[in-house]
This record gives sequence, C-alpha cells and structure tokens, in this order.
Amino acid sequence: MNIDSLLIDRIIALAFEEDIQTGDITTNSIIPEEQQYMASLTMKADGVISGLSVAKKVFEYLGKPVEWQAYFKDGDKVKRGDLIAEVKADYRVLLQMERTALNFLQRMSGIATATSKFVEAVKGTKTRILDTRKTAPGLRVLDKMAVHHGGGLNHRMGLFDMVMLKDNHIKAAGGITEAVASVRENLPLSIRIEVETSNLDQVREALASNVDIIMLDNMDNQTMSEAVRLIGHRAKTEASGNMTIDRVAEVAAVGVDYISVGALTHSVKALDISMNFKNI
Repeated sequence: MNIDSLLIDRIIALAFEEDIQTGDITTNSIIPEEQQYMASLTMKADGVISGLSVAKKVFEYLGKPVEWQAYFKDGDKVKRGDLIAEVKADYRVLLQMERTALNFLQRMSGIATATSKFVEAVKGTKTRILDTRKTAPGLRVLDKMAVHHGGGLNHRMGLFDMVMLKDNHIKAAGGITEAVASVRENLPLSIRIEVETSNLDQVREALASNVDIIMLDNMDNQTMSEAVRLIGHRAKTEASGNMTIDRVAEVAAVGVDYISVGALTHSVKALDISMNFKNI
C-alpha cells in the first residue's frame, strides 16, 4: 500500500471519528439491523467527477458487505442527471456514511471541475496548470488527486519534496545566490530547486544560480514575456499570482511552462451530487 492510500485511510478514519464516533443514534433508534437498501448517486450539475474511489472506501469502512457499482471513473466528464454509481449495503451503513461520502465526492468533483476549466482555457498552448499548497488542512492528498483528475499537474506535495525559495527565504539568506548555495550545501542534487522572482534582475540572478524552475510572481504580461525570453530553455517557468480563469489564456500566450492557481483548492465550489435510497 502506498503513502497516498494510507493517508486516505487515515482521513476517512478521522471523518468517521468526528461524525459518527460511537454510532448514529438517530439511525440506530429507527432502522432495523441487516435491512438491505440500494443507494444511487446522481449528478445535479455538469462537471468532472472525482472521488468515486474514495466514496467506495467510505462505505466499506465499517467492514460490512458492500456492493459498489460505478458507471464512470474519476476524471470523466459528467452531465446533470447522470447516474454515476450505485451502492448496495445495510441501510444503517448507507445512512451513516452518506454525508461523509458526499462531502468527499462533492468537494473533489468541484476541484476537478474547476481545474478542467482552467486546463481548457490554456488548450493549444504548451502551458500546464499547477496546483499549490493552498489546500484544506489534512485533505491535501485528496485535493491534489482531484486536480489530477481535472487534468492539472500536481506541484510539490509539501515542504519536504521540493525546494521553494520564496522572498522570506531569500531575504534571510542575503540573496538568491546565497540561498541556492545553502540549499545545495545541505541537500542532495536530486532535489529540484525553484526560486520566486518578482523582477528581471532577480530572474537573471536565479538563472546564474542554475535553478530548475523560476517563478514569475505577480508580474505583468510584458515583464513575464521578457523574463521568458531571458530564460529561454535554461529553466522551466511558472507564472503565479492572481491567476483567474479570465487571465490564464493571455498568460499562457506569453510562453510560460506552468501557471499555478491557488483558487483550484482554496476556494472551491462543491459540485452538486444527490444520493437517493430504495428498498430491495
């Protein structure tokens, strides 16, 4: 089992602990044990589905028999009215796990849908859409999974897997050159280094330091265009800062390799999905 799978299991366990704990006192007072029902998950809006595999894990969490049938896969485009999955289980299990499953499924599908719109906006260019660390605390693995399902690329997972020298690091080190040197002295060469820049002088210094990615932060399009020309193919370029759906096409036209978009995950609108039950 990989790390992501273990993290997802821990997230589901925490969701169970905060919502159900010792049991659903309403359901357990009314619904007999071993009463089998079928639940259908239906789209109430168009979008990109994400989180089906997670929802399945939620219903299976209690270890009771569950029959799961998905009619789409994560990353598929869906339309309002589409039946995306059916699940057969003990009615108590379905009622207890309904909200948790939908919370994951709706949030992840919202992220995937938003990502898909940004990806479509830069279609025909070389630019790829990146996510950020602006995720819901504890849900990063799911948020980034949803970005992937929407056609975006995952940036670093956290502070541990890639160097990102931002303005505060650079100030503390005494400059870009000094910051990069400190990193290379303390870390393996296999660790990629990205440097945040806000003007062309900083771009030149980052280039001279031979870093892997140069972030062009909050630059206007003209300055970014000049930065891309200066950099050439000596480093990858990432545009960042207030990247809205209305702006990304013109930024992509500048020729950057990546555009990072915090809004994919920090202010996502959940995609509407319903769950209906029937006796069997």
